[in-house]
Amino acid sequence: MIFLTDGPADAERTFAFAHGAGSAMDAPFMNTVARGVGERGIRVARFEFPYMHGRRSGSKRGAPDREPVLSATWREVISELGGGRPLFIGGKSMGGRMASLVADEGGVEGLICLGYPFHPPGDRTKLRTRHLEALRTPTLILQGTRDIFGNVEEVGGYLLSPSIRVEWLTDGDHSFKPRASSGTTEKANLQKAIETVAAFILRMG
Repeated sequence: MIFLTDGPADAERTFAFAHGAGSAMDAPFMNTVARGVGERGIRVARFEFPYMHGRRSGSKRGAPDREPVLSATWREVISELGGGRPLFIGGKSMGGRMASLVADEGGVEGLICLGYPFHPPGDRTKLRTRHLEALRTPTLILQGTRDIFGNVEEVGGYLLSPSIRVEWLTDGDHSFKPRASSGTTEKANLQKAIETVAAFILRMG
């Protein structure tokens, strides 16, 4: 497994941070969050799922790997990073969703999802929340209020485990970008996300 790391190499707490379905581990969103969290004394370890690694090498194109492969990759990451506590896992969109499927069995300290895909865009009938109802791992979900994968009105009606805390980013889309008329900026939302993630890790750890 190849990791891209930020923050102190000898940090007491590590956050394994996975990319979303369409962007690599060094996409601008990933760079901004990883570097920001790393600057707060947390080791951030990014990695890529097999399909994305294949795209980078030019040997593979197309859709993401299926769930068994993605989950298996997460188990490998948890093992390579020492497993259990004080390891935090999570990611952007799909990366965070896949982490949520293995968090309890991995015995990790906490789970962090940035833009959780509660349902496919335009299809609220296909919810991805069943396992979240009984999730035991302390969890932070950061979500834009107008995210097309689950906005503030929709998510407020879902049954979620008491271990899950949802924090909302003003007028943010799936990558936390607000509209120009919102009174806030993408930079401000990303800064709030970074600070919230770091505070969650430092408090839990």
